[in-house]
Amino acid sequence: MKFEPNKDKFNDKALEFKTYLLIDKKYSNETIDSYMNDLYKYYEYVVKNHLNIDDIKRKDIMNYTKYLREQQLATSSINHNISVLRTFYKFLVVSTHFVTDPMDYIEPPRLRKTLPKVLSYDEVKNLLDIDLVDKYSYRNKAMLELMYATGLRVSELVNLKLNDLDLDMDLIRTLGKGSKERVIPIGDYAVYFVKKYLVEYRNQFLKDNTDYLFLNNHGKKLTRQGFYKLVKDLAVKKNIKTEFSPHTLRHSFATHLLDRGADIVSIKEMLGHNSLSTTQIYTHISNQKLKDEYTKFHPHG
Repeated sequence: MKFEPNKDKFNDKALEFKTYLLIDKKYSNETIDSYMNDLYKYYEYVVKNHLNIDDIKRKDIMNYTKYLREQQLATSSINHNISVLRTFYKFLVVSTHFVTDPMDYIEPPRLRKTLPKVLSYDEVKNLLDIDLVDKYSYRNKAMLELMYATGLRVSELVNLKLNDLDLDMDLIRTLGKGSKERVIPIGDYAVYFVKKYLVEYRNQFLKDNTDYLFLNNHGKKLTRQGFYKLVKDLAVKKNIKTEFSPHTLRHSFATHLLDRGADIVSIKEMLGHNSLSTTQIYTHISNQKLKDEYTKFHPHG
């Protein structure tokens, strides 16, 4: 079947690809949205440069990579675009829409390894010291305590449903990347505030029936962007200087556990990492902290 460059044909293949990501790869809706967004940006480039998408060559992909660099995208964003195209063309080859894969021998740009930003114990204490005055503050307190207590990803936190909680057993269940389920213990402090929010304040957000745990002022599931905005605003209000990302509390959870002597394999399971090497980045953070403390306080540092 000829894969023609007109948009209707491309949309058909893109829809098949989206179904493949959902059914075969079991990617989350957020991941699929990011894949499709990058895929359509690529198609816009193809159209703009009068390329035949049925006859894309390796040199065309290399020119597209060069174009992304010229747009001053971060290396991580360029790598994501390349990863999307690699998955897309592999799908087209397997489904017999393409004979050869133009992504063969395409190497992504090397990422400069950087350690994730982590809050100090005092910064976490300051961030979580929320004035509890209304339904929003109780919701925010419950969310932040739960995230710091469990190391959940932001997407996992906002997708929690009522039946994912077992507050009598102090446990929470979540579906991570690749729909991999894991069960994480929750500390008593976080359990207390989640129960408080559930019993006294969640109903004040409800407009229609929904099973999602954390809701916005429209009674809908709180979004990842909504969570990040409220946490960043809170960090500014609290005068926290450490650079923030959506996963700062997750990184802090792992690093603080490691600092206190927790087993790295247990941390790996709680974070839902597939590989121990991913979790080991937090040992580098702890080692860097030791070096900083040595330099700061040793007489000959």
